[in-house]
Amino acid sequence: MRIRDVRTLPLEYPLPQPVFDANYLMATKPALLVEVETDDGIIGLGEAAHFGGPLRSTQAVIEGELREHLVGEDPREIERLWERMHQRAYKHARGGLLIAAMSGIDIALWDLRGKMSGMPLWRLLGGYRRHVPAYATGGFYAEGKGVRELCDEMRTYCRHGFRAVKMKVGRNSDIEGSPLRAMAHRGICEVSLAEDLERARAVRETIGPGIRLMIDANGAWDVPTAVKMGRALEPLDIYWFEEPVCPDDLAGSAEVAAKVAIPVAGYETCSYGRVSFRDYIAARAVHFVQPDVAWSGGLTEGLKIAHLAQAWNLPLAPHIHGSAVAVAAALHLLGAVPNASLAEMVFPAHPLMADLTREPLLVDATGQIELSDRPGLGVELDSRVVAKYRVDR
Repeated sequence: MRIRDVRTLPLEYPLPQPVFDANYLMATKPALLVEVETDDGIIGLGEAAHFGGPLRSTQAVIEGELREHLVGEDPREIERLWERMHQRAYKHARGGLLIAAMSGIDIALWDLRGKMSGMPLWRLLGGYRRHVPAYATGGFYAEGKGVRELCDEMRTYCRHGFRAVKMKVGRNSDIEGSPLRAMAHRGICEVSLAEDLERARAVRETIGPGIRLMIDANGAWDVPTAVKMGRALEPLDIYWFEEPVCPDDLAGSAEVAAKVAIPVAGYETCSYGRVSFRDYIAARAVHFVQPDVAWSGGLTEGLKIAHLAQAWNLPLAPHIHGSAVAVAAALHLLGAVPNASLAEMVFPAHPLMADLTREPLLVDATGQIELSDRPGLGVELDSRVVAKYRVDR
C-alpha cells in the first residue's frame, strides 16, 4: 500500500455577526481539510490549523512542500512519516505553520489506519473512555452584546445540559503591552478591567455554584495585570485561568501560576508540539495542558503531549477550534487517555461542525459526547456542504 495523493479542501463559513476575543476579530469560520489517498482508493481525512493567517498559506505548505515527501510512501508508517516531514523542513521551520500543516496530514494518516484496522481511533490510540464530558466555549465580545446578553448566552448553555462554560476576558488595550494596540479594530467592543470583572461576576451569579466557569484572556495581559485580575477572580471559583499572559512568556505564566490560586491552562499557541509543552510543564507554568491536535503535531504528537502531562499528573484539556474533523480528532484523543479533562465545544454548532459530516458528534442533555465504534475518525463528509462552503474555486 502506498500514498497516491495528498490534497486539501479549504472551506469558510461567514458568521452572521462578527465576534471578538481579547485580540482578534472573527468574521468567518474557516477550515482546511486534508485528504490522504492510497493506491487502494482509501482516503484518510484530517484538518490543519490555519490560525493567524489565510488558509492558502497552510495549503501551500501541504501541497507545495510536504506532499512530495509522502507520495509513494507507506501510509502505515506514521511515526517515520512524521519525522520525515519534520526533519526535511527542520532548518527553515520548527513549529508554527509547518507543524500545523503536518498536523492535518498526520490526522488523515491516523484516520487511514483506523479504517484499515476497522477500529475507532479512541480505541486504537488507547481506549480509555467512550463518553467525553464537554464544556461550552463562548462569551465572546460583540457589538450590542452587554452583560445581560452574555448572561443569557451562558444560561442557554446550562439549559442544554453543559456543566461547564467558558467566557472571554482581556479586551483592554489600555494594558501595557496589549496586543490589541496593534490591531486595526482597536477600540471596538473594548472594556475596562473593572467591566471584565463585572462580566465574570454576573456570569457566576447567573449559572450558580454548581457549574464550572473558565475564563480565557488569550494571552492579552502582562504579568502584573494577570496576577491582579486572577486574585480578584478567585472568589468566583474559576475552574481555570486560560492563557493569562503572552505564550512566549513562560516565566511569566509560571509566576501567575505561583501567585494565583486558580489553575492556569494553556497554551494552545505553543505550536512546537511536545518541545513547547515540555518546557511549560517543567516550569510549572500550566496545570491544564492545552494542545490543539490540528496545530501542534496531529494525533502522533498529541498522544505524546498527553502522556507527558500524565507523567506530571496534569490533566489534558485540548484547545478545539475548527470543523467537525478537528473536533472528532480531539475527541478521539480525549477518549484514549486517562488524564483527559473536558472537550471544548461551540454551541450551537456552526454549519462546518453540525452539517459538514453525516455523523455529527453531539453533546447530549448531560453535557457528554458519546464516541462511536465507526472506524478511524468515524466521520464522512457531506459533499453538498463541502461544495457550498469551498473557497478555492
